Amino acid sequence: MAVRDDAEAIAPELVRLRRAIHREPEIGLHLPATQRKVLGALAGLPLEISLGAALSSVTAVLRGAGADGGPVVLLRGDMDALPVAERSGLDFASQTEGVMHACGHDLHTAMLAGAARLLAARQDELPGTVVFMFQPGEEGHAGARLMISEGVLDAAGQRPVAAYALHVASSEWPARVCSTRPGPMLAAAEILEVTVQGHGGHGSQPHLAADPIPVACEMVTALQTLVTRKFDVFDPVVITVGSFHAGTTDNVIPDEARFLATVRTFSADARDRLRASALALLGGIAGAHGVTVSAGFHDGYPVTVNDDAETQFAARVAAGLLGEELCVAQPSPLTGAEDFSFVLEQVPGAYLMLGACPPGADPATAPNNHAADAVFDDSVLGIGAALYAELALQRLASAASQTG
Repeated sequence: MAVRDDAEAIAPELVRLRRAIHREPEIGLHLPATQRKVLGALAGLPLEISLGAALSSVTAVLRGAGADGGPVVLLRGDMDALPVAERSGLDFASQTEGVMHACGHDLHTAMLAGAARLLAARQDELPGTVVFMFQPGEEGHAGARLMISEGVLDAAGQRPVAAYALHVASSEWPARVCSTRPGPMLAAAEILEVTVQGHGGHGSQPHLAADPIPVACEMVTALQTLVTRKFDVFDPVVITVGSFHAGTTDNVIPDEARFLATVRTFSADARDRLRASALALLGGIAGAHGVTVSAGFHDGYPVTVNDDAETQFAARVAAGLLGEELCVAQPSPLTGAEDFSFVLEQVPGAYLMLGACPPGADPATAPNNHAADAVFDDSVLGIGAALYAELALQRLASAASQTG
């Protein structure tokens, strides 16, 4: 049977796995319940399995018959949820208060487990080795970087020739539509933390104090002007201040004001220039008002950069599986960030989006990923598993033919 036919045959099992994970979501690096479910789904397959030390990861290696020294392909699925109180109304909604699989990682996990099933059944056909990377901590915890430090890229004994990841979307694309692009696919993300230190006093006598609040407000607006006047619109920068705290009551000028911003860039040059420009700007504003500022950037995720050749290959595989009409070019990078970027810094590969908008919903208006009422279409589970499997099968065959 074809991979897609086999995937549809196991789709009901993937739905059960996905919903079980959805009911019991976990956040961060330690996902013991999710890890147990993954191990249960992989039980009985001819896999070499290792578990993470610093995180609840699962690395599974499938070696093709006679594949010693053959090429290696890595497939990654993230497993963690978000600190979101679910409002989806699903009958399998989260049973953990304040935690939800609002980004679809439960689907990724089930798809990757399905791909392991599909490829294990074809072990004799594999001209190489597949590494299945079940990763915790994508949502802000850099789980991919930790798994790399623990050896996931060397789990098969040699580095992969290619690495692939899928991500579902509850909006924007209809179900089963696949989208990707060469080059920058997602943004780099960092946190800018700013503390303006003034001197408090009575609200009725601001001239006797050094009020940090208007200074911090000026900084917020000046950062927006910095983006529009110092950076090329074709190498975009996004700065959003999402947290601002100062003071305790109406008639007291506080000593300090603090704010946090998320910063998104799409090139190393823009990121480096933004860091320097923002810190200089903040220091200048503080100096002009006679206050001091402490500001710094906290490293987040680098730009997710798809390899040109691997992206073209992945798009051809997706078109062959889904049909040309369901494969579209992503016109511009997404402003979200992704820690698969750490993998792609070391291994050529591609990151693909897969539409999972539920039936009857308009992709343009459906709740998007991270929303408390986000809903994903389970019908894409078989497709996702088949796409993972086909990417590995065809990339291994291509690599083997080049070295054979």
